[in-house]
Amino acid sequence: MMMTALPFLLLLAAVGCRSKTALDANGVPYTLVVAVYDGENPSENSRVLGKVREYLESKLNIKVEFLESTDYTTVIEAMVAGKAHMAYLSPFSYVLATEKQHLVPLVAPGVNGKPFNYRSYILTNPGTGLHSMDDVKARSHQLTLCFADPASTSGHLIPRAYLTSIGLDPKTAFKQTMFAGTHFASIVSVKTGKTDLGCAFQFSYDKAIREGLVRQEDLVILWTSDPIPESPICMRPEVNPAFTEKVREAFIRMPQDGHEAFHAFMSMYFPKQADSISYIIVNDTLYNGLRKIAAGIGDLTPTKK
Repeated sequence: MMMTALPFLLLLAAVGCRSKTALDANGVPYTLVVAVYDGENPSENSRVLGKVREYLESKLNIKVEFLESTDYTTVIEAMVAGKAHMAYLSPFSYVLATEKQHLVPLVAPGVNGKPFNYRSYILTNPGTGLHSMDDVKARSHQLTLCFADPASTSGHLIPRAYLTSIGLDPKTAFKQTMFAGTHFASIVSVKTGKTDLGCAFQFSYDKAIREGLVRQEDLVILWTSDPIPESPICMRPEVNPAFTEKVREAFIRMPQDGHEAFHAFMSMYFPKQADSISYIIVNDTLYNGLRKIAAGIGDLTPTKK
């Protein structure tokens, strides 16, 4: 009896010790662990991600678990450390992650087969008396500046590169420079006068107005960036390539086969475009332009307090 029970007990012990991101002998996850940023509205994100999880589980026939984080750095670290198989990354956080770990980009939002783009804003409030970036240059040493998340594309990298290009080094040109943590927090810091200038994602600005967080008259858009390529969903390279392709296909089919989940997810960010957006295949070279921008800036560590 003891001889029969021993292998079973050893099997139970092995299963109990298995890590969340363990792969089977074919390189397929037992549970697909997905890291995702939900800093703008965690409760809404969790609800919508529940729909996405159900869709993916139905397509992949395995359990799916989301690791939700309120900052991009934690999502990057999860992918680099192998604590997640897959992640939704911002363009810049993808660039940062791939400096440390090769990742396989799967899909990104697109329209008519081409990558969907968005923009970055630099905002102020009417009380500052600032009407242009020339005004900012003239008064920069009297002004406070707020970025969003350090790994944000539109909330940090792109506006920082622009400011540097016009001779305003955020480390030295402003009275104070800080990170708010999220786009909403950056927007609110400007509205309330906590900071004179704030950087934010175009669609977070739209959403803040739509949800009554701010009114359009509370803010002035001083600068709008060139188009930025949309955020990729990516996979770690050790995951079975056939399974990775199956996941990619599930996302591509999502507007048709999982319309409710897809529409709910896209509507959080792009409500006006949700019905025209789809997932398209993307590759690493799409983000080479951002790599060049980041390399041109050099030191991207937090600025002076």
